[in-house]
Amino acid sequence: MEFSAEMKYVLDTIWLLISGALVMWMAAGFAMLEAGMVRSKSVTAILTKNITLYALACLAYYVIGYNLMYGTGNSFMGSGLLLEGTSADGHSLMSDFFFQVVFVATAASIVSGTVAERIKYWPFMVFTLVLTALIYPIQGHWTWGGTSLGGMIDGFSDFAGSTIVHSVGGWAALAGAILLGARRGKYDSQGRVVPIPASNLPLATLGTFILWFGWFGFNGGSQLALGSKSDADAISAVLVNTNMAACAGALVALILTQVMYKKIDLTMVLNGALSGLVAITAGPDYPGPGLAVIIGAVGGVLVVFAVPFFDKLKIDDPVGALSVHLVNGIWGTLAVGIFKEDASFMTQLTGVIVIGAFTFIASFVTWYAIKATMGLRVSEEEELEGIDEREFGMHSYPEFVKLPGGLGYSSSATV
Repeated sequence: MEFSAEMKYVLDTIWLLISGALVMWMAAGFAMLEAGMVRSKSVTAILTKNITLYALACLAYYVIGYNLMYGTGNSFMGSGLLLEGTSADGHSLMSDFFFQVVFVATAASIVSGTVAERIKYWPFMVFTLVLTALIYPIQGHWTWGGTSLGGMIDGFSDFAGSTIVHSVGGWAALAGAILLGARRGKYDSQGRVVPIPASNLPLATLGTFILWFGWFGFNGGSQLALGSKSDADAISAVLVNTNMAACAGALVALILTQVMYKKIDLTMVLNGALSGLVAITAGPDYPGPGLAVIIGAVGGVLVVFAVPFFDKLKIDDPVGALSVHLVNGIWGTLAVGIFKEDASFMTQLTGVIVIGAFTFIASFVTWYAIKATMGLRVSEEEELEGIDEREFGMHSYPEFVKLPGGLGYSSSATV
């Protein structure tokens, strides 16, 4: 191997590994964001789900998902790709697997927050297994895997996964939320929303910053190469556009909540930043920073209106994941068809519909089968007392430790 070719291989591989590590760190961001947005009595459950879903997603994708997604046809481990040698893009196949597997875990993390505070742990993990081993890889095989559904979505463009990762997680979460129903007390007898305050906004803010930071690996790594000047220039543009879209989403959400509610809503600002990130993910490679600001700003608008929209439908989403990942995953993918010169809006729309329909139906069937066999939801008593107490026997905050003599909890804080 010539020196220049070898150095390109080394640089491409190292960039994928560094980017994968940044995306892995997003798992911490999801854990902190969700832990901050739910009630104190549910935090241990959130943390346990986030660390174990990551571990399960990695193993399931290794055993089944990676070969199903990138192998010849719908091949399973042993008959398709092995994690040795060089990928078609010219870097280590092991580094390619590592970069791809952390994306799968991201999709599963999106589901966790939407179904929080009322789902049983083990049924959730069973769904995570099916999502990461089968549902995600199958739709990924149609797109990044190269089949294009026999030409039906040939030309579909999703640079880093607004649809393939984020809206897939959103569709899977939506199916689960519909079958689960809302948290008890979320809507009153007249159908009005009863606000359930987040337990720890500093933690949620930290989680958002961690996700923002990890997104530079998510989008930047999707260039898949760092072995030439053009690659370095492209990555620079991707990172700048990613950052500008997030900034626009946060500020637009801030302004809108001030105008609409006469007060700034921090949770909307956090989700506005994340919405900008999701929206730009489908196409951070083609616009200039100005267009990235527009795409992110629209994301900030959408999330402010999507959150109350789902509440009107009585679809309870404690962290706003549907509004962030599903709605803005769709918007970001369609934006490519609107703004990118060589992209087709109809192809983008077809891809959104096909992937969305498959993911929602497959997820709904999976959730329904789990509900019929294992059950999905904890009992009313368990939900009122807290999943942390009943399923895990421990609390994340000392104010929810029971006092001796059956005197109840040591604090009167909102639960």
